[in-house]
Amino acid sequence: MKSQDIHPDIVDTYLVGVGAGAWPTWNSPEGAYITYTAQAIQAYGATPMFTLYQMATSGEGNLSILNDASFMNSYWAQVRLMYQRVAALGTPVLINLEPDFWGFVAAQAPDRDATQLTALVNSQSECSGLPNTAAGLGQCLVQMGRQIAPKALLGFPPAFWSGTAAAIGAQMRAVGAHQADFIVAQTSDRDAGCWEVPSPPAECTGRSGPFYWDESNTTSPNFHESQRQISDYRAALGNGLPILWWQTPMGVPSDTPGGTDLHYRDNHVDYMLRNAQEYGDTHTFAMVFSPGGSVQTSISTDGGQFARLSAQYLARGGATLK
Repeated sequence: MKSQDIHPDIVDTYLVGVGAGAWPTWNSPEGAYITYTAQAIQAYGATPMFTLYQMATSGEGNLSILNDASFMNSYWAQVRLMYQRVAALGTPVLINLEPDFWGFVAAQAPDRDATQLTALVNSQSECSGLPNTAAGLGQCLVQMGRQIAPKALLGFPPAFWSGTAAAIGAQMRAVGAHQADFIVAQTSDRDAGCWEVPSPPAECTGRSGPFYWDESNTTSPNFHESQRQISDYRAALGNGLPILWWQTPMGVPSDTPGGTDLHYRDNHVDYMLRNAQEYGDTHTFAMVFSPGGSVQTSISTDGGQFARLSAQYLARGGATLK
C-alpha cells in the first residue's frame, strides 16, 4: 500500500484458530497480535477491522464442536481476549463475526432454525441468561462485545447459499444479527476468471457459471441483482443497519475469460469504485477489497488498478451514504 500510495479507510485482518497455534499465540503477551496490528493500521491512518474466523478450526461445517466443552471453553476465552484487546485500544474497531459459519448453521439446524441447534453458551458469565443454542451463540458474541468492548462495531455476514433474502433475514435475526452495528455483505471471494479456466485451481472448484458479472446490469449475474439481494436482506433483518461489502475480489476486467494464477479477470473493483454512489444509495458505508484465496489477484498483481481507481474515487469526493 505504501509503495503504491494507497490510503485505505479500513484494513481487515483475520483472527483464526482455537488452541495451539491460534491467533492469541502469534505475539507475546497473549493476544498482542491485535494490539500490534491495530496500532500499525491506525498509524497508517486507517480503522482496524478484524474478521473472527475461529469456528472453522476443526473444518468448515463441522458443528460437532458446538457441544465440545473443551473446544467451546477455549473458543469463548479467545473471543473474550479479542474484546479485551480491542477495548484496550480505546478507539472504534470493526469486527466481522464468523463468515460462512452461519450458513452451515442454517444448513444443519432442524428446519434451518438456529434455536433448535444446541451449543455451549451460558457457561460464560457474560451470557449466563442466553440459551444453549447456535442462536444463543450469536447473541453471546454481541452481548459479550457490548460488555467488554463497547466501542467495538460488530457485523454479521449472512450466507446466501439457499433460501430467499427474507428467509435468511429471519434466520440471522435468530442469531442476533439485527442487534449488531452493520451488515457484512460478501461480494464474491474469488476472481471470476479463476472459476472460468479449463482446469481451475483447488480454491476455484465446485461451482457452475456464469461467473463474470454484467456491467450493463441486463443479464445475470450482475451488480444490481447483488445490490437488491442485500437490500432485501437488510429489510428483512430490520433495524436499518448500514452495509459493508467484504472480501471483494480484485481482478482486472477483460473480454477474455479466465487468466492465470494471481492474474485472473474480474470487474468488481472497476465497477464498484466507478459506481460507488449506487452503493451509497443502498445504505453502504464501506467496501473492503481483498483476495479470497492464495492465487487470486491482489494489489501486488493487478497492474496498479486498485491504486488508480481508488485515487480517482477519492479525487471525486467519494460517495454519500443514504
